[in-house]
Amino acid sequence: MSGGAAGVLADLLAGHGRTFAEEAGIRLRDTPQPLYRTLVMACLLGARIRGSVALATTRALYDAGLRDPRRTAGATWQERVDALGRGGYRRYDERTATQLGDGARLLLDRWGGDPRRMRGAADGDLDELRRLLREMPGLGPAGVDIFLREVQRVWPEVAPHLDAKALQGAARLGLPGEPERLLELAGDTEPAVLAAALVRAALDKSVVEDCLRRARET
Repeated sequence: MSGGAAGVLADLLAGHGRTFAEEAGIRLRDTPQPLYRTLVMACLLGARIRGSVALATTRALYDAGLRDPRRTAGATWQERVDALGRGGYRRYDERTATQLGDGARLLLDRWGGDPRRMRGAADGDLDELRRLLREMPGLGPAGVDIFLREVQRVWPEVAPHLDAKALQGAARLGLPGEPERLLELAGDTEPAVLAAALVRAALDKSVVEDCLRRARET
């Protein structure tokens, strides 16, 4: 069983082992701008809309110059709507444009525009960090998990973060349901990369079918 599971996981990581931030064009570092962009990406991905659209919209906001909370807050509501539309994010564009503006102003007013200050205020308490993140307009529980899955790459105290969605992907692939076992099977793979690959399996049936087919053929 462990050999088969290791093979399935290896196939998954080979084909889908990159973070959502990478797919959105974000070079994640522990600095304000990429952290803010990851926060925005998490808000977009947390809505009931295709992931590909949310990631394209993350890139479109960057291309429109909305790269940090100051620029986002300084843009007009219509400019934010237009940028969301260029990314294909039309179903929730008006509400999301408002949330992005409100969130950027909150981040500026309370945290000086720097998400790292939320991390500092939480002081290693993951529940407190979740609570602070939930104060961001448009960032619900799903969005918080998305953000934490990504930033565990640069915030070590968050790792390993394999949430319910990642474990759902593991279950669909017939992999162990214990995070410790999954990390062991993944070897040197970063937890953020492992989590993202498992989430893709949870979200896309074809990912599961392809990995299981490959496993049967080997």
